[in-house]
Amino acid sequence: MPNIRHSLLIAASRECVYEAITSAKGLSSWWTPGTEAIPQVGSVASFPFGDVYVKKMKIVELLPSEFVKWSCIQGDQEWIGTTLSFRLLEQDNKTMEKIHPEIKGQIEQNTADRSTLVLFQHDDWSGYTPTFAECSYTWAQFLKSLKLLCETGKGKPWPFQHSVN
Repeated sequence: MPNIRHSLLIAASRECVYEAITSAKGLSSWWTPGTEAIPQVGSVASFPFGDVYVKKMKIVELLPSEFVKWSCIQGDQEWIGTTLSFRLLEQDNKTMEKIHPEIKGQIEQNTADRSTLVLFQHDDWSGYTPTFAECSYTWAQFLKSLKLLCETGKGKPWPFQHSVN
């Protein structure tokens, strides 16, 4: 099964990033407005995209300021049964580069001495389809929105994730 992977360095504490990916306010600010979510294992988060389309995720695992895992239970047919996770690692830049040399370019452009690395996974896709490809690209845009929210206080949630300004 193919999986989506993204690594993103955010110049913010992992507590800040965790809040942005677990609270309704945070998720609404970088992914989609009107999100309903309670950071509690077993609860179901609702992510509306407009008036008619809603994705729903069951909260499978939460380790405060470290790890979040969801299972998609409603949405596009190709999403149902997939799992999404966010692993958060906070380090100073020198240590981060030793542990994760693959993000050297992100570290070089980083303005903070200490940051959080987000290791994002969207797993268990049935195949390499046009929807899979589009979702991988769009996740990169939304993760950039998460970075903007945590670093500047303002993300670019749906429907603006692809806009230049």
